[in-house]
Amino acid sequence: MTNRERILKVLACEPVDRVPVAFFHHFTAFPDWNMGVTNADAFERNIAGHKPALETFVPDVAKVMNDTLMMMPMDTSFVYHASDLKKIKPMSPDDAYFQKQVELTRRVVEIYKDVDAPIYATGFSAAWVIRNALTSAFPVAGAKEPLMRQLMEEDPAAVGDCLMRFSEGIAELNRVLMTECGIDGIYFSCANQANFFSREFHQKYVAPSEIYVLNEANKIRNVNILHICGYHGHGNDLTLYTNYDAAAYSVAVNAEGTTMAEAKKLFGGKCVIGGFKQDGIVYRGTPSQVKKATWDILDNVGQTGVIIGADCTVPNDINDDRFNWVRQACIEYAEAHK
Repeated sequence: MTNRERILKVLACEPVDRVPVAFFHHFTAFPDWNMGVTNADAFERNIAGHKPALETFVPDVAKVMNDTLMMMPMDTSFVYHASDLKKIKPMSPDDAYFQKQVELTRRVVEIYKDVDAPIYATGFSAAWVIRNALTSAFPVAGAKEPLMRQLMEEDPAAVGDCLMRFSEGIAELNRVLMTECGIDGIYFSCANQANFFSREFHQKYVAPSEIYVLNEANKIRNVNILHICGYHGHGNDLTLYTNYDAAAYSVAVNAEGTTMAEAKKLFGGKCVIGGFKQDGIVYRGTPSQVKKATWDILDNVGQTGVIIGADCTVPNDINDDRFNWVRQACIEYAEAHK
């Protein structure tokens, strides 16, 4: 099978010759993240980083890593009350950020032009973006977000309206990336680590905007992936996402304390991605340890509708050749279990 054929069959939960792998890491350091509009050097390094990685490991699934453009920069200095949220300008094609996303994507797609693999664009939900804009720290579990919490308590409907308005711009960006830039689908990152949003709030005010983005992408192509971000051990309640319609679900099973088989069952038998901890065996283990861990994952979940990956991005300084170890383990597993 070609990589593209294999991935399409995996997403359809059809048998494949061997399980594919999908590991990703950033190409710039944390201080460069989200600085692509104002820092030309960081923007260029972000793009250039894809090239040497490709020389070491030719991916089964390619992903545009937009480190310097993950979150749209926006002015929220005027936001003191929930009523101020309506003043936040949604993303539009005229924005420098939107245009830089298009440029970065086209240039990375060109790098991958001879790679036989589907290419995904990394996207973040409006909840991620708005929370990031309202705090000085990356909004993972444990971050102090007093203003966001105040707004949620003050007028939850205003927060929900803001998320939906911003999601319309995200959906438009995804449409352009998928129809004009050579992208096969979106790798859509959502999270509710440590239950930042209560279940009731999430279902009523957050989920509709995220489901909207996925549904709009599915109208173009139904191979989109939902990444439920469990960054460095910060887990999510996976049951919040069972009504999100994606072709595959990237799950942080180590952060959530579950297994790939359990996650697959939770999502109705659809394709799941994951298995490894970000900075564990795949990062530090010997070849034999990596092989054993890979086989353990496959013993648990099987070989149909599964892609081996990690909870989230692996460390930047990982030797990409380690991904070849995992792929070889999948090949040998398939041979041994015919």
